[in-house]
Amino acid sequence: MTISIGDKIPSATFKEKTVDGPVEVTTDALFSGKRVVIFGVPGAFTPTCSLNHLPGYLENRDAILARGIDDIAVVAVNDIHVMGAWATASGGMDKIHFLSDWDAAFTKALGLDIDLSAGTLGVRSKRYSMLVDDGVVKTLNIEESPGQATVSSAATMLEQI
Repeated sequence: MTISIGDKIPSATFKEKTVDGPVEVTTDALFSGKRVVIFGVPGAFTPTCSLNHLPGYLENRDAILARGIDDIAVVAVNDIHVMGAWATASGGMDKIHFLSDWDAAFTKALGLDIDLSAGTLGVRSKRYSMLVDDGVVKTLNIEESPGQATVSSAATMLEQI
């Protein structure tokens, strides 16, 4: 079952590589008492994710935060080292959270997993964005195709907050 507007975010623990080293980030720590924009991508360093989806959130970071958002996070079914390398390569380290959902536990709990084995990627995340207010989903935008980043884009999110 796919998460819906009004649902509470399921509990999960992510891994994040920071300038100080690896840390665990729980959904409670990330969402409790905060307004957070989170977006999911099929994979770090993949074309649409790296050339379109992520850059939009990095370029619009200040505008998003200026609208009362406390934090921005990207989540992918990749290991912590890949997510850390992506954060560094994109210039996003310390600007947004790059969360590793290494075993897809969070993605599966959201009901947003997709089997991309035909493209040699295995189980990954559907492309989505959501606004979460104190752990409750307020907006949810799920792409029809993993190769598109329009309804889940930063521009769309800016219109919704």
